[in-house]
Amino acid sequence: SFILASIPGLEAAQSWMAIPLCSAYILAVTGNGAVLLVVRGEPSLHAPMYFFLCMLATIDLALATATVPRILCFYWFGSREIGFGACLLQMFLIHALSAIESTVLLAMAVDRYVAICHPLRHAAVLTNAATAKIGLLAVARGVLFFLPLPLLLLPLPFCGSRVLSHSFCLHQDVMNLACANTTPSVVYGLTAILLVMGLDAVLICLSYILILKAVLRLAAWRERLKVFSTCVAHICAVLAFYVPLIGLSVVHRFGKDLAPLVHIIMGNVYVLVPAVLNPIIYGVRTKQIHRRIL
Repeated sequence: SFILASIPGLEAAQSWMAIPLCSAYILAVTGNGAVLLVVRGEPSLHAPMYFFLCMLATIDLALATATVPRILCFYWFGSREIGFGACLLQMFLIHALSAIESTVLLAMAVDRYVAICHPLRHAAVLTNAATAKIGLLAVARGVLFFLPLPLLLLPLPFCGSRVLSHSFCLHQDVMNLACANTTPSVVYGLTAILLVMGLDAVLICLSYILILKAVLRLAAWRERLKVFSTCVAHICAVLAFYVPLIGLSVVHRFGKDLAPLVHIIMGNVYVLVPAVLNPIIYGVRTKQIHRRIL
């Protein structure tokens, strides 16, 4: 088994520190659940854009549920140990769900590109059937790319420290505890991240460059702002996903001398910020959802 990270010197205060974490989790479940119920119950919202939003809400719920309840058990009941199999399963779920979310964000960027640059072809290109296929492709991509991560760690010996850097299991964190050659895991993990999250980020940026070019061709500034405002919610969702992801990667790569508190906070931000912010962003920016929730 592995030992989940605690904050040195603040062990007695962890039960109090769990309160904002639990509040954020409840907010995430309530917000994403509301989005799912609104889209399901409103026939006018049965369109690709809102189906992608439902996928995003489902992924955020699954990612938060895969991590936060276990963290709360640790903070409230002192259950620091996590079994090897449970740790590998949690690690796989975190990385696979993140890859699926990245793919859905890319699909939403393509949806915005087609809607703005080729509006007459939007209904023909992004049908409900095409949206369902994209969702299945996103799941298959996340599973196939990140299933090898736990399989590569399975045969490794762990004979030294068993204390993790976070309150949950991440690939790089677990891999660093192995007392054997981890080069295959390092190479495959980096390759998977670059081919999924890295490629998606590049394609999302390319989509918005093309969107910006199309918007700047419009004559009136008011019309430009009106068209581009349809992308604001998606841009915020992309930032809410990629900024914590990049921050956590930087902490892992260059933050070995940082205080343990920084690692724990960045890990919690990574799993909770998108889940909390996405329903707020889309609830505020999307009039149909905003009215229906009210």
